[in-house]
Amino acid sequence: MTRPLLIIFLTIFVNLVGFGIIIPLLPFYAETFGASPFVVGLLFAVFSLAQLIASPALGDLSDRYGRRPVLVFSLLGTVASFAMLALAHSIAMLFLARIVDGLSGGNISTARAYVADITEPQDRARAYGILGAAFGLGFIFGPALSGLLVRVSYTAPIWAAAGITLVATIMAWLWLPETVHRVHAGSGNPLRYLPELLQRPIVRRVLAIDFVFWFALAIFQTTFGLFVAARFGYGPAATGYLFAGFGLLGAVVQGGFIRPMVRRIGDKTTFVAGLVFSAIGLVMSAYTHSIVAFTIILIPLSLGMGFGMPTISSLVSRSAGSHEQGRVQGAASAIESLSRTLGPVWGALMLQRFGEAAPYLTAALFMMLTLVMTVGYRAADHEPLVVAPPLS
Repeated sequence: MTRPLLIIFLTIFVNLVGFGIIIPLLPFYAETFGASPFVVGLLFAVFSLAQLIASPALGDLSDRYGRRPVLVFSLLGTVASFAMLALAHSIAMLFLARIVDGLSGGNISTARAYVADITEPQDRARAYGILGAAFGLGFIFGPALSGLLVRVSYTAPIWAAAGITLVATIMAWLWLPETVHRVHAGSGNPLRYLPELLQRPIVRRVLAIDFVFWFALAIFQTTFGLFVAARFGYGPAATGYLFAGFGLLGAVVQGGFIRPMVRRIGDKTTFVAGLVFSAIGLVMSAYTHSIVAFTIILIPLSLGMGFGMPTISSLVSRSAGSHEQGRVQGAASAIESLSRTLGPVWGALMLQRFGEAAPYLTAALFMMLTLVMTVGYRAADHEPLVVAPPLS
């Protein structure tokens, strides 16, 4: 691991610990203000909607002025939003805090563009796997810490998340080297550039795949707490620990298995395998009523999502040239934000109207739709897919 990759790994890991604290806690925290499952879904959705508005502009700014200042700005916005969340006294304040976090939420797309800057095309799946391991580790320690601190109060984990994200901000400011030279940075209004990106068949196809995949993933992630509460009677502490276990599985998959998988069968085939595992895991989850069985079912789910997330990021990065990674990652982040805007609303409506199994069954259908869309996809000729090395 190179020094820049190590620093971006540590920065995203610390940031995701803070984010991981919030995700399993938010549904239960919102319920103390009288929020219904649908309102909980909207709280997840409004963050992504704000991110949808801001991410293309932040991606373009990172091309123009550098990844580092945009990343630091995004992290500072997250710190402010967590403080607002902890100080909230109404549902309206919860929504405002989520909007502030979304508008400044360019940290992940900027980190992905940073990885594309410092790696060769054939190494990006491995690098995104390392970045994915930071996600996985963040979702181990974050939810576990949330489960511990929620025994003190609902706001204690939120203040911890604010403090941890502030540490990530300081790390990025002090130690993260810049990768973009302003002379070579892209220019142009991103709102005018996005339509041109979507006119390219390869980019349009991969962004459509990206959209449906993250839509299905958002349904699973944002209804997880509501699902285990309804199905198994779990509270915020137990949900945090269960989410931590899922994060541990994801970190093992993305940190240890993604590289040999991609070397043997390539990015696309690994992604397809991830879709199959995810669909199977979602269907099995919907029909199990045993917590032991559900815990076992998290294994194929972690395999599916662990294979899927880094490889779709790699396929997105390889659909455009190295000089426009900020824009293509900004476009992908916008597409994913749209997915994460609509997915929680869909999942919450399905759960509230048809029961806790409905979100997972529909998420499995969308995973299979993604599979159908991926079958005929081919990467750009100038940045070919990784092929399997000769067997020794």
